[in-house]
Amino acid sequence: MTTSLRALAASLDGARLLGPDVPVHGIAWDSRRVGPGDLFVAVPGLRRDGHDFLEEAARRGASALVVQADRRQRWAALADAARASLLEVPDTRRALSRLAAAFYGFPGRLLTVVGVTGTDGKTSLVHLLSHVLGRAGGRSGFLGTAGWGIDGRLEGGGDGRTTPEAPEVQAALARMVAAGCRYAVIECTSHGLCLFRVEDCDFDVAAFTNLGRDHLDFHGSFEDYRAAKGRLFALLDAAEDKGVAKTAVLNADDPSAPYFRSLTRARVVTYGLRAPADVFGRDVLPEGWGVRFLLEAYGERHAVRLRRPGESSVANALAAAAVATALGLPTARVVDGLESWPGAPGRLELVDEGQPFLVVVDYAHAPESLRRALSLLRAMVRGRVIAVFGCIGGRERERRFPMGRVAGELAHYTIVTDDNPYDEDRMAILREIAAGLEAVGRREGHDYAVIPDRREAIAHALAMASDDDAVLLAGKGHESRVYMADGYYECDDREVARQVLRSLYGRP
Repeated sequence: MTTSLRALAASLDGARLLGPDVPVHGIAWDSRRVGPGDLFVAVPGLRRDGHDFLEEAARRGASALVVQADRRQRWAALADAARASLLEVPDTRRALSRLAAAFYGFPGRLLTVVGVTGTDGKTSLVHLLSHVLGRAGGRSGFLGTAGWGIDGRLEGGGDGRTTPEAPEVQAALARMVAAGCRYAVIECTSHGLCLFRVEDCDFDVAAFTNLGRDHLDFHGSFEDYRAAKGRLFALLDAAEDKGVAKTAVLNADDPSAPYFRSLTRARVVTYGLRAPADVFGRDVLPEGWGVRFLLEAYGERHAVRLRRPGESSVANALAAAAVATALGLPTARVVDGLESWPGAPGRLELVDEGQPFLVVVDYAHAPESLRRALSLLRAMVRGRVIAVFGCIGGRERERRFPMGRVAGELAHYTIVTDDNPYDEDRMAILREIAAGLEAVGRREGHDYAVIPDRREAIAHALAMASDDDAVLLAGKGHESRVYMADGYYECDDREVARQVLRSLYGRP
């Protein structure tokens, strides 16, 4: 794919071209990934400024450089020497989104695009909704924590961020268009929204799951965190008109719903289990590793059986039904999609090798999500609940003590272990979690153990489990590596558990 710098500049307000027009073969924001003919966008980051890497990008073959007007002292020498074509813009981070969308031909305008935001349940809802839309309406793609894919099949892994940078978002949307997709469902984090990574996706529907307190190390306050989430709803009003009624789908049971309603002129559709809602669920009953409920929507009633347990699964099903019916899809076909969905990777995912106890892998990596997972398992099994989890290094330290406390209150036994310590002292992280366990009377060696290597921790938990117990492997979900200061080690909780169980029960 190739376009011209001048054509890309025309998509930006306030852009000034310094130098000749040149062909552009790609968009890059990381100087280490620049290839010949790429347009390098110098984005000021949280730790480093892309303007410090302009020379490197030019050496690697960048055809042009996008620079920020208020950082002229960092790029003036390049402009004066006429060593590269420059595009001066007021804000390079905002420009990155628009340039990426323009380079790929604004693919969001060729799709019905649904954005999903909230604190918990986003990934599950993205996968569920993409499946439902694919069954009921037409080919559907998705983009989120696990990467991007089409028709439920993962096509490309993520870069470690739930919402990747704008060029990767737009490239994934372009691939969906090329594959004949009608729909795209995008997981929108607070980071991704406030850093403009999804700014030019032209959303038709914005869906909200729930709101807790999270990522306050980045946002500073709950109000700023909520405002970042709310940007998705404001984007509805600026999106391209594609003949689809712009719609905000809100969780009527969440106290933040009125706030999000106030941010958009789009029509509002609500769902819920308690408050009155357009799409309502009642008579929720567990059934094996699943749940039954009655879905009521627009005068229709349908009995639904899901393959994932818990009230949170029902809430996501109601959200998916609210989105799909708002897009005009028949409720009966939507129900078929809900019932046939196999589940999201690493979200309440069973590992079954014939063992006499439950093994569940879940992404729960914050106090409330851990509480929900442990409470669910305590209600389902007669034996003990054994929890295995850790906390990420370098940020969100406020999670550690509360997660230990939650485990101390709800798990019968806990193994504290690695979860991407990065360059922080892994043992210091584990001690902070252990302090939460001890605050509710748990004792090391009696009620909990500290085993840093996650593979060893999983093996220990499975070896101590007996009939009617449940083992929860929490925090990593679909992820397959644990990142340390000096590298990483391989650890997909699901695969490690399968290997250990096969060894314990004599299966090849």
